[in-house]
Amino acid sequence: MSKVRVLVGTRKGGFVLTSDGKREKWDVSGPHFAGWEIYHIKGSPADPNRLYASQTSGWFGQQVQRSDDGGKTWNPVGNEFKYDGVPGTHQWYDGTPHPWEFARVWHFEPSLTDPDTVYAGVEDAALFKTTDGGKTWKELSGLREHGSGPKWQPGAGGMCLHTIILDPKDPNRIYIAISAAGAFRSDDAGKSWKPINRGLKSAQIPDPDAEVGHCVHHVAMHPSRPNVLFMQKHWDVMRSDDGGENWREVSGNLPTDFGFPIDVHAHDPETIYVVPIKSDSEHYPIDGQLRVYRSRSGGNEWEPLTKGLPQSNCYVNVLRDAMAVDSLDKCGIYFGTTGGQVYGSADEGKSWSAIVRDLPAVLSVEVQTLA
Repeated sequence: MSKVRVLVGTRKGGFVLTSDGKREKWDVSGPHFAGWEIYHIKGSPADPNRLYASQTSGWFGQQVQRSDDGGKTWNPVGNEFKYDGVPGTHQWYDGTPHPWEFARVWHFEPSLTDPDTVYAGVEDAALFKTTDGGKTWKELSGLREHGSGPKWQPGAGGMCLHTIILDPKDPNRIYIAISAAGAFRSDDAGKSWKPINRGLKSAQIPDPDAEVGHCVHHVAMHPSRPNVLFMQKHWDVMRSDDGGENWREVSGNLPTDFGFPIDVHAHDPETIYVVPIKSDSEHYPIDGQLRVYRSRSGGNEWEPLTKGLPQSNCYVNVLRDAMAVDSLDKCGIYFGTTGGQVYGSADEGKSWSAIVRDLPAVLSVEVQTLA
């Protein structure tokens, strides 16, 4: 029987949750790196035992941790996360006074085919790559050198590169998203980049139709249709059918279209999930009712999924990297909250249960489906 491994990053450590294919009972391992912020943990699609974790402290800097046994044991990769020889945190990327400063790794995206190749999105917004399992990192500097760079601005959480999507059909195509700059695409393996924000509207910037400056919260793609992208923006849920060249709003009948995560069903590329919250100043569910919304039509038509979720006095948030899906026949959906709950659904969202409670605030949730 298949197994599911849920990787959870929190404000005070990382956790590994494991279950069989029924997804009824869960073993909890952790906290790993207790007391440290674990911004993201993600496994390699090419090796289910290879995991990477972003371990961060405002005092001690950034450390990349790697596991080669599915999270049972961890080892730091090198002594520090280094950029051109500059160690640790709060350093300029090039060692000189500069607008860009390294604070933390927000997101790892391992290669689809090589467990030693990983991309890292960081704050301040930049993209790095390792080809030796995290021992050394090299910046893909074409992104930061794009002419729009001086117009990028930090969102409330910092100027972070939080989304990296690798096209499974074109190894040269990479999508990234930055808060608050927008979405970008590379068609030459990260050497050069193009803003892909046409159709986005942002009332918070002087020119709502600007090429960059839009606060994108998350972007999702189904691997069978790499040209179709779904976006949860600061406000608005958006869709592109042409690789980001053009976007259209698909918020439809959502009660609010402000939120952070967005994800796509493992087997139905037209089924998408979001977690709306009240507003950009009130980061909690409307009326204290925690609801996941699902569209089975690729947007516009949405239904609330509430069974098993608290429907009164719930004032948690769900962050941008805190939702994921498994690939079992009955697709499982998982999300974590700032209240320390991780909820799972083994029936595509029809019903939910808290598979673990009372963790530190959840920053990220990733899932591995294991044979």
